Amino acid sequence: MRIVTYRGEGGDRAGVLVGNGIVDAWAALGGDGSTVRELLASGRVEELRRAGESAQSLPLSDVELLPPVPDPDKVVCIGLNYRSHAAEAGIDPPDTPTFFAKFRNALAAPGATVPLPGASSKVDFEAEVAFVIGTECREVETVEAGRYVAGYMLLNDLSARDLQFATPQWMPGKVFDGAAPCGPALVTRDEGEVDGSVSFSLELNGEVMQDASTDDLIFGIPDLIAHLSRLMTLEPGDIVSTGTPSGVGSTRDPRIWLKAGDEIVISSPTLGRLETRLA
Repeated sequence: MRIVTYRGEGGDRAGVLVGNGIVDAWAALGGDGSTVRELLASGRVEELRRAGESAQSLPLSDVELLPPVPDPDKVVCIGLNYRSHAAEAGIDPPDTPTFFAKFRNALAAPGATVPLPGASSKVDFEAEVAFVIGTECREVETVEAGRYVAGYMLLNDLSARDLQFATPQWMPGKVFDGAAPCGPALVTRDEGEVDGSVSFSLELNGEVMQDASTDDLIFGIPDLIAHLSRLMTLEPGDIVSTGTPSGVGSTRDPRIWLKAGDEIVISSPTLGRLETRLA
């Protein structure tokens, strides 16, 4: 199932992609909620799967897609979590997950145009697979962690490298408006994975820059959930982006920095296609 947030005549609503249409999630359930976060917290996703099969849909062309979860309490990003990326950066794989935060202002919709930040001249791309928490969890074990995942989506961890490395903390380069395009949908685990992993690639102006799968993760998704849930309570709708593989612009020779007019496409056989233009 592919869960989205869309903007239509009734405002911003949770929906389900069905063919070329969108089924309003809460109308299908006969409920009074509106958001994807409320849907996850209600525990009614499986009920929605059944109800959505016969519900009336809106044409996709009549609505605007937004970030699948536009109002998370947390956006947690993992750094240096692909063996290939740690190698190209000349850094030993970490012994424990490295993470930082983004905020809601960074989220951008599929198909969005993102203005480059005026404070930076070295903005880079990072194709990532993010997962969304479906059930509150705290201090869970790795063996049971997978059941807390609602689904997956693509995310571009746009990074202002000059700001990122100006201080020991990375966050200054990670938080500009639109720095986390994501989507196009939250894909439930049964559709998102193939043999337990997700494949994806990134093209910049039609040229493939990154091509990988989550098989190369240093810390897998269950490990990340177990680790993070020991540090804080993870709640329905929280986004965790799992890191980027090799091929980013800052490690290339010559280096590649994003410029106005560039088009980025992150695609996955299971998670869909996330398009972003820079301005």
